[in-house]
Amino acid sequence: MKKNDILFLLLVVMIFLPFFASDTVYEWYKSFNASHGMVMSFLKFAILSTLGEMIGLRISAGVYTHKTFGIIPRMVVWGFLGMGINMAMIVFSKGVPLFMEYMGMEDASHIINGEFGVSKVIIALAISVAMNTIFAPVFMTFHKITDTHIGNCKGSVRTLITPIPMTRIITGLNWAVLWSFVFKRTIPLFWYPAHTITFLLPLEMRVLFAAFLGIVLGVLLAVAALKK
Repeated sequence: MKKNDILFLLLVVMIFLPFFASDTVYEWYKSFNASHGMVMSFLKFAILSTLGEMIGLRISAGVYTHKTFGIIPRMVVWGFLGMGINMAMIVFSKGVPLFMEYMGMEDASHIINGEFGVSKVIIALAISVAMNTIFAPVFMTFHKITDTHIGNCKGSVRTLITPIPMTRIITGLNWAVLWSFVFKRTIPLFWYPAHTITFLLPLEMRVLFAAFLGIVLGVLLAVAALKK
């Protein structure tokens, strides 16, 4: 283990230890999370998903950051993406059970928030499949666009106020990797089952678990980068 690995681990411990060591901090978190869900979504994804990308960079390039990585722009972008993910989770977790009731499955809206059982797993899987089939490809493509834009701006904070050249970036994306690995493999093989677990969790835990999955996303993106 290198010095940078130790420093990174210490950073992670410093971020999360207060929530485990102090009941006061944890109770504040639960109260604030209940009252300001979208703000907490921003913070959770800004921190956890950026950490995930730093781990991904460590896997692909051997370092956690560099001068053009752009930690601040990435945190801001991930924060807003996290708010979008929270919105999507609300829309699909409410809408899919209603659609299943429309198709003949009684009480699906109540079952998904009830006790664990086979029916709840089926509904959670249906929500995950719908969200990751409809929303995830758009989300992943937009994330790749913003990631490319940050790189083109050398990681500068000015990235946040610099217009994104959408046409140039979209036409320059590696669609072969996006399709064959990110869409075709990670969505059905990882995100379908991962978000099935997400929707089996209590409401207050779903966004936090999804944010932790952002760490996994960083690793998957690193693998995709190596496939180039």
